[in-house]
Amino acid sequence: MGDRAAKSALFDGLASVAKALGNGRRAEIIDVLSQGERSVEEIAAEIDQTVANTSQHLQHLLRAGLVRTRRDGNRIHYALADAKVAELWALVRDVSAAQIADIERLAAAYLGDRGPLVTVSRSELARRLAEGDVVVIDVRPEAEFAAGHIAGAVSLPIERLARQLTGVPHDREIIAYCRGPYCVYADDAVRTLHKFGRKAARLEDGYPEWARAGLPVAVGA
Repeated sequence: MGDRAAKSALFDGLASVAKALGNGRRAEIIDVLSQGERSVEEIAAEIDQTVANTSQHLQHLLRAGLVRTRRDGNRIHYALADAKVAELWALVRDVSAAQIADIERLAAAYLGDRGPLVTVSRSELARRLAEGDVVVIDVRPEAEFAAGHIAGAVSLPIERLARQLTGVPHDREIIAYCRGPYCVYADDAVRTLHKFGRKAARLEDGYPEWARAGLPVAVGA
């Protein structure tokens, strides 16, 4: 029979992954990397932290085996260690949303009133894409679109949406998507489209959930 100290050490080791995720900025980094590989500088800009602070968070995640690195000249790029890390983050996020009462209030404070926004399920979007009666826009940064996107979607980052809207067909409804259920880009896109008199809705979650569901995806610009 194993002794108490050995068992404690084992469970402490198993808990190291949860400990690495036990910080909001590190969880946010995992959420960003669920979209694809990014450089330290890009991650820092996404989470509104200095490069030094971001590097420290990344080292915690690296030691826990949640991310991997790739060097390109003087730049270090990070990616999730494997698909299971994205699945783990989605599970943690969903359990938190279901079990922690304050999450709904926190989400509303960040995302605003979603009441007027029409939401489309993944299955409905897949059907309508096959029928060709919608235009799907990916409002994430271009690097994330290039790393992977819904097949048939058009890259239209949120900061360019209002300027380039004239290029989007007027005869079909527009469906916007971004990083997941707590990504504000798709919400902002739908609100902007409504201001221009366009019929629009948002995908119920985002690209990672679409990909994990085995629905059609593509890579490249």
